[in-house]
Amino acid sequence: MICGYVGKIARIDLTAKTVTEIPTSKYVPENIGGRGVCNRIFWDNMRPGTGALDPGNMLIYMTGPTTATGIPTGGRSVFTGISPNSYPEQYAWSGIGGMVGAELKFAGWDGFIIEGRSEDFIYIYVNNDKIEFRDAEPLRGLFVHACQRKLAEMHGQDVQSMVIGPAGENLMRNASITTSNDNVAAKAGFGAVFGSKNLKAVTIRGTGDVRVADVGKLFELRRKMGNPYMRRNPLVREAEHGMDGNKIPVEGGWLRGQTACSHGCNQHCNRLMMGMKSAFSDEKINMSEKCVSIFAYGFREDCSWTPIQNFETERNHFLACKMLSREEPEPDTDDPFFPELFKQTRGDIVNFWEPDFDKGSVMMDMCNEYGIDKWDVIVWFFTWLSMAKKEGLLEDMDFGMEADVENVEFVKHFLNMITYRRGKYGPVFAEGMARAIRALGKEKFGDTIYRGRISQVTGERYDLPVSLETAWGHSYHWQGRGFEGSINKPGWIATSLELMNSTRDVQTVAHYHDTYENFLKFKDDPCRSPLLADGVIMNENKAEIKDSVTSCDWQSPDLFWPEMEAEMFTAATGIPMTNAKLNEAAERSRLLFRAILIRDFGRTRDMEVAAIFPAMRFPDSSGETVSLDEWNDLVDIYYEKRGYDLKTGWPKRETYEKHGLADVADELEKSGKPA
Repeated sequence: MICGYVGKIARIDLTAKTVTEIPTSKYVPENIGGRGVCNRIFWDNMRPGTGALDPGNMLIYMTGPTTATGIPTGGRSVFTGISPNSYPEQYAWSGIGGMVGAELKFAGWDGFIIEGRSEDFIYIYVNNDKIEFRDAEPLRGLFVHACQRKLAEMHGQDVQSMVIGPAGENLMRNASITTSNDNVAAKAGFGAVFGSKNLKAVTIRGTGDVRVADVGKLFELRRKMGNPYMRRNPLVREAEHGMDGNKIPVEGGWLRGQTACSHGCNQHCNRLMMGMKSAFSDEKINMSEKCVSIFAYGFREDCSWTPIQNFETERNHFLACKMLSREEPEPDTDDPFFPELFKQTRGDIVNFWEPDFDKGSVMMDMCNEYGIDKWDVIVWFFTWLSMAKKEGLLEDMDFGMEADVENVEFVKHFLNMITYRRGKYGPVFAEGMARAIRALGKEKFGDTIYRGRISQVTGERYDLPVSLETAWGHSYHWQGRGFEGSINKPGWIATSLELMNSTRDVQTVAHYHDTYENFLKFKDDPCRSPLLADGVIMNENKAEIKDSVTSCDWQSPDLFWPEMEAEMFTAATGIPMTNAKLNEAAERSRLLFRAILIRDFGRTRDMEVAAIFPAMRFPDSSGETVSLDEWNDLVDIYYEKRGYDLKTGWPKRETYEKHGLADVADELEKSGKPA
């Protein structure tokens, strides 16, 4: 047995109610763990034609070699499968934190595969080596937290559970899977896959342990990773809430702490908000929230930006997406690039809704309890409702009450309506915004221009479509428009290229990082820069590594410590590793992902460009766009570096063979999609 792994994966057939053990050594260490292993399993076992909500969809959950070891962020784990939330449905992934990955390894399993569909409503109980199928009728309809409490009452307070709420049961395509501290697998909509399989929860008790190869190195990593962000974590009473133009005073203040995302992490990234307003009773509640949640409380303007959120120097390499309401380290003012790095650009004025602390709390509570992806609720459902109403699109639509995003009662009504598929429009919006827009009529309900966006860079009005839609049925994120509109042009071009090559919003694990030195070289012509393409490839590969070793986007990539993930792997397993070897594993994982998209979903260059380019015709905060010729020039550079055919976007046979995947090239050839 290799240290860091526990030796077996459970293949769980819900139709036959059987469990088969697969030795983890079949896939590791070559595929590392996490997403790398998931991609290999999916390629080997799935074939084209399966829908996301079909019984045949294989939902794969994997931990990594650092999970349950105490190595920082190593508690993170990942699901993969056919995503009901992507448009069109495609293979995707979703990361999740919490304690559940560690508990699974303590139970003796590195991961599990769920396939088939149970005739009756069940949950899975993993009790060390024993896996049982239990009646979930007592859990039917329960909110997320009530379900977790009920499972703890039934099996003891030491179990860990991942559960779905009513949204997943009702096959809402934005439904999430939730574990401890409100950590969720959200972006791919895998909560609906649980629901489609008649599966309410997976509950785990593990009493074993995980062997770590080098405990001394583990403690060294705990002291080093994340510096200089490690801080004391007292409870703090805040007098106001929000950021920039969304800030408001809160009567009596509100109490905040910070919680770690995953078992063993030395960071505290999520906000613990105490004494908040509940959506369901007069009782005060506590909730854990993520960075996007702040916009539930007020959305007059979008995120402010500084170049250091994309581009770093050795003196100042603060990681991107710095968590809100945390004391930050002092910047090094002796850095010659200091003025440029910390020059703040205020976000666009968007006027989606006025700040309302209690309404924001209610919205977040409903997302937590129903099990809905908060991102889509905040940055898509309600932004669309706001823009559509202001442009007169909702006048003939009867929601059962006036559509008013400023009204807490409408917020409750709308989320209730889509979660339970009630009324005329509940079933429409339960399919997610991309599908709802098309069901209603994309020309009117997606392409109509919103005229309320004002740039704080130029003072000009820059129009946007009310959909805020970018590629693969997702809304803008780090793409210089809509939400986070003030990001600089090279940053949003790089982010858009990452999204083009994916199937879902990638910016939960692949925030774009690069050096400020490179930025100065390509800032004037980013679409024709091999350096920018190199940066995208590095960030994509690091994302594969982060979801395989495992680490997180808060700590990785560290541009000035590229061996960090290799040191994590070696500390856990005892196997000598280098950044170059990990990068090779990432290349294999990435090629498997692309082969799946080609074989099962017909992915081509034309499809990718058609998905991503339309959104870039609208100006960013500085009035910048790119032309189709410019974009195709960048795609050529990227494909050439990846070893893809420039016309089809398919990797060449020699590319597969170079990375030990000749068998993949052979199968693609047989399927009529030759490498």
